[in-house]
Amino acid sequence: MKVTPPVPAPVSIADFIALRHRLHAAPELSTEEVATSALVADLLKGWGYEVATGIGGHGVVATLTHGAGERTIGLRADMDALPIAEATGLAYASGTAGVMHACGHDGHTTILLAAARELAESRRFSGTVRLIFQPAEEIGGAVQMLADGLFERFPVDAVFGLHNWPGVPAGEFRFIDGPAMAAVDLVIITVRGKGGHGAKPHEAVDPIVAASALVLALQSIVARDIDPLETAVFTVGSIHGGTMPTVIPDSVELQATVRTFSGAVRQTIRERIKLLAEAIAASYGATAEVYHPPGFPAVHNHRDETAFARQVAVRHFGAGQVGELTPLLVSEDFAFMLEQQKGSYLFVGNGPSADLHSPRYDFNDAVIEPAARYWVALVEDYLAANR
Repeated sequence: MKVTPPVPAPVSIADFIALRHRLHAAPELSTEEVATSALVADLLKGWGYEVATGIGGHGVVATLTHGAGERTIGLRADMDALPIAEATGLAYASGTAGVMHACGHDGHTTILLAAARELAESRRFSGTVRLIFQPAEEIGGAVQMLADGLFERFPVDAVFGLHNWPGVPAGEFRFIDGPAMAAVDLVIITVRGKGGHGAKPHEAVDPIVAASALVLALQSIVARDIDPLETAVFTVGSIHGGTMPTVIPDSVELQATVRTFSGAVRQTIRERIKLLAEAIAASYGATAEVYHPPGFPAVHNHRDETAFARQVAVRHFGAGQVGELTPLLVSEDFAFMLEQQKGSYLFVGNGPSADLHSPRYDFNDAVIEPAARYWVALVEDYLAANR
């Protein structure tokens, strides 16, 4: 187990940047965020928060109440890293081989910690703020936190999350009302035939030919079964079958990703995949088995909470720093939280950085100050004494 050395409690933005670099240099994969979680909890306790640990694994929930207000707001940040070998060459690059913060979760954690410290010091709000530091976002860790009674044990009136976004000017804010990020599902199709010699195809049932026909047939789902005004993506990204050019294999495996916003579209695609896979395989004398487990649902931002979050950005940063994004076909497990609780997921620009999940990606430190200031403003406006 890798343990992060003690670090002095940050007192300035420069200190929080140093903290971000420390987190970046010591990334921990999903479900392994032991040192990160401990560091987060220790800092929050030192600032006067009531801290609960071990929520849904290594999750941390910190609570601070001030004044007589009865409203409660939740803010969430993710903490896990990815199984990617870093190629940035930074002085604070990952010290763990094959693991890096390639999605900015080190930045998200730092932003929320910076906001936590300011809220604890200023206390310009009346009510309760809950800070949710979530493990395992990349593999759906929100499900474990919710199963561990997140909102029953730590109720909120609304919950908000934030993600950095490369290509948007650093520190500018972007919002999406309604469907914001796609549902994502994995599909694994195994086409089984009868192996044989490549020189005697008539004595075999070739699953490669059947699988090839199936790949083409599956493309008709989006093209012909889905309303053109709806959004859907079906991509076969992996085909494995056979080991030699002279041998017909027994089976071929296809792996695909499905991205949708509508639950009805998601269900239609699920049904059509199974029907086509079985029918196309049968037409070649083969069989098909479809494994299609549910993945992440779509992120659906709630209208009132999104409008409020946008107004906070305009009020405190100016309309020129605020804009919209079109719905995104990437996924985010904050969707599970928004299925149980009102709220919104927003974005802050990371500037002209490498893309998310790139081995050359790095979170932009210039984002920490404005994003933390936004979290503070959101809490103060949401928990204003006169609301």
